Amino acid sequence: MGVPEWNWLIDYASPYHGYMYAVKRHVYSGSTDYQRVDVVDTFTFGRCLVLDGKIQSSEIDEYIYHEILVHPPLLVQSINSEEPPREVLVMGGGEGAVLRELLKYPSIESIVMVDLDKEVVDLCKEYLPAWHENSFENSRVEVLHMDARRYLEDTERKFDAIISDITEPVDDGPSYLLFTKEFYDMLINRLKPGGVLSLQAGSICLTLLEAHSAIRNTLRQSFNHVCSYHTFIPSFDSAWGFILANQGNNPLQIDAESVDAYINRNNLNLKFYDGEAHRGMFSLPKDVRKYFNKETNIIKDDSPVFIY
Repeated sequence: MGVPEWNWLIDYASPYHGYMYAVKRHVYSGSTDYQRVDVVDTFTFGRCLVLDGKIQSSEIDEYIYHEILVHPPLLVQSINSEEPPREVLVMGGGEGAVLRELLKYPSIESIVMVDLDKEVVDLCKEYLPAWHENSFENSRVEVLHMDARRYLEDTERKFDAIISDITEPVDDGPSYLLFTKEFYDMLINRLKPGGVLSLQAGSICLTLLEAHSAIRNTLRQSFNHVCSYHTFIPSFDSAWGFILANQGNNPLQIDAESVDAYINRNNLNLKFYDGEAHRGMFSLPKDVRKYFNKETNIIKDDSPVFIY
């Protein structure tokens, strides 16, 4: 049986391999001042946001990505400070799904979202309503369209949690200076006591570990506790890596029962993240741990790291 004659999106993970998606319909295609933007409907994963040829999230499984980017750091922050989160900074997050998850917490009084590309945010408002659920219009949300590093240089505000949902560092992209030691030192000064940082940090497939490992090692120069965690994202066709960093309690010491109690106490309506998922996400296989232990690269402004 031959391959159906559909239009195919190929998301290249490296110059040597990629992932193919059959496209049912092109909803939008264009370019902003910063990147190429496509919104497509696929047969397998529904609607997808694609930036510079790489899938950012899909209708079918975006909740997996966004739940585990948002809720583990807020759990750790609550344990560290014994107070619920009240002020949160989001870097990136154009789809609005990070806002959606944060707004599940009545304790959060203020969310500042800093996303450089206003055109992408506007496109997400129009074409991805199931992601944001009108979160941009919530009175607790302030959206700024500027460089996140510039914002942090100019503000004196401190936050209970900082969530980084920025695109991966590519050599012609706008985000590579948001993965350096100088930037992470800046983030520490913008966190309150007990505050926590979480970020998406790229694939942790064995053949694609270089960027995640270097980001992790760079964070370890600034934060007391740096924990990689991961899960398989079907639309990425990859085990995807996240990192949680703080100066307080070690996230690895949090047990499944405490996670479930926290979720129940906050009346969170979650589809993926619970105590058992937490235990699995923070358990890394031996070969990955061995790779991390050999990492010596420290990312700096004058020596950035790039992915393909």
